[in-house]
Amino acid sequence: MLGATGRQGGATARELLRRGHTVHALVRDDTKPAARELAAAGAVLVRGDMDDEASLDAAMSGVHGVFSVQTFRGPGGVDAEERHGRNVADAAVRARVGHFVYSSVGGADRDTRVPHFESKLRIEQYLHTLDLPTTVLRPVMFHDILLDIAPRPSGGELVLAMWLDPAVEVQLIAAGDIGVFAADAFENPAAWLGRTVEIAGDSLTGPQMAAAFQAAGGIPTRYQQLPIGPLREARPDLANMFDWFERDGFRADLDTLRRGRDLVTLESWLAGNWTAPVPA
Repeated sequence: MLGATGRQGGATARELLRRGHTVHALVRDDTKPAARELAAAGAVLVRGDMDDEASLDAAMSGVHGVFSVQTFRGPGGVDAEERHGRNVADAAVRARVGHFVYSSVGGADRDTRVPHFESKLRIEQYLHTLDLPTTVLRPVMFHDILLDIAPRPSGGELVLAMWLDPAVEVQLIAAGDIGVFAADAFENPAAWLGRTVEIAGDSLTGPQMAAAFQAAGGIPTRYQQLPIGPLREARPDLANMFDWFERDGFRADLDTLRRGRDLVTLESWLAGNWTAPVPA
């Protein structure tokens, strides 16, 4: 289990433990609270680093499956993310892992022009060159991301402001549901091996997202579209992402994904993860 102290890896570890599986979690520091929480939940902690070949080999010794996720945040950016993805895959080949589940990003292959989407596509392409039984999951935007731009108080109400046409839907997913899909893949390899699947749990426009915040917080909330020009100057990568949402966007088959699964809507997720600010 890679990224076990992060959102996706942690969710996958907890879901596999809940289903009764043995989970080995690679961590750089086994004294951190997130690592201790995993250990308390039943995970076996293995110290290591995605730049350390020997530690990856030790972590994968004797395991059947590997969940691989990397981040572009931190030193090295997307170059480090891509290197880590290759290192983990190479170690899985050496360990003769039976099922490798890689978490990429929705739309990675659809001309996003977003560096941290394109890096994941390059990792996917590398996986295809290996003799490694693989499933690629492509999650869409996380519910958690909306906490970074959560509604702000304004004139007795809340305002959710984004760089998005109010008529455009964006698909969303809870990290916990990524864990559900990953666990399903490990438990049913016949249905998942060799596949690349875009995964989501909800699909909403900006005004519908504002309505979800209003329902969760009980405070009137409206949506406001922001001009993208200033974002393009400050963060061209994010501007490209919002351009892509309007030009193409995520395409997970929600009807199929929901069959037999109680996927988490944004409204229900906010009810347990967000506290509304007091209106000004």
